[in-house]
Amino acid sequence: MVWDVLNVFGTIAFAISGAIVAMEAKYDIIGVYVLGLITSFGGGAIRNLLIGIPIHELWQQTPLFIIAIITITIVFLLPDSAVERVREWHLFDAIGLSAFAVQGAMYAYSIELPILAIMFSAAITGAGGGIIRDVLAQQKPIVFRKELYMVWAMIAGFIISMGWAQEPYQLYTLFCIIFLLRVTSHRFGWSLPTRSVTNLQSN
Repeated sequence: MVWDVLNVFGTIAFAISGAIVAMEAKYDIIGVYVLGLITSFGGGAIRNLLIGIPIHELWQQTPLFIIAIITITIVFLLPDSAVERVREWHLFDAIGLSAFAVQGAMYAYSIELPILAIMFSAAITGAGGGIIRDVLAQQKPIVFRKELYMVWAMIAGFIISMGWAQEPYQLYTLFCIIFLLRVTSHRFGWSLPTRSVTNLQSN
């Protein structure tokens, strides 16, 4: 039940996020659907590929594809004022990250992968779709900027890999904690250290 709920939460949230980014980039309706679907399913596809799960399993999720398509259609038809309000909330990316981080970690834990693989599964499931989305929208992926993002997914993976969150209420609590951490870090500008290197080449 937890698995299905998080799948739906993550799919809807990332479909909204991807569609809005596509509209910001002034893509046509095909571009909006492509970015919405890639954001929703890209992380899971990369995870499956890298941990040895047959990629065709991605296509066994017809209900989720329908949910994503309906969500993208609604976002596309919303008036500009409503889209602007949704964009300003910055919540849907956080919901998608949190839901898919926990779901990805659950998946890896269920097939008894080692701790690092579970943390990686959480991180790539939660952030992979967003990375592809940003690249296709010709933006710098948020994951690789100084703002905290993937760290929260890795923390979720670590907690699940240690067996500290197995019961439904524990998994839902973890989802809420990761969501709140992501929203808080965005609100207050928490960041990782960065370093830039100047171009030392002379003419």
